[in-house]
Amino acid sequence: MIIKRKCIITGKSNQLDLPVTQTQLDRWKAGLPIQDAMPHLNDDEREFIITGITKETWDKYLKKNETKEIVDGILNPERND
Repeated sequence: MIIKRKCIITGKSNQLDLPVTQTQLDRWKAGLPIQDAMPHLNDDEREFIITGITKETWDKYLKKNETKEIVDGILNPERND
């Protein structure tokens, strides 16, 4: 299935042909952790589905030790409520 996403780092639209079904995507969107909904995908493929970030973008822009902090900040921004 062709998956299209906009990269949260570069803003570039990307697409990958991944071995996933609409049912798997629907289960993930409904709250099932992506690693449970699509256990056959590797880390890079799952990351692309979640954030639109390709392996090439990770390698170009992010150092390994910064990855967790950056992703946490994007996906879990501090709330002041």
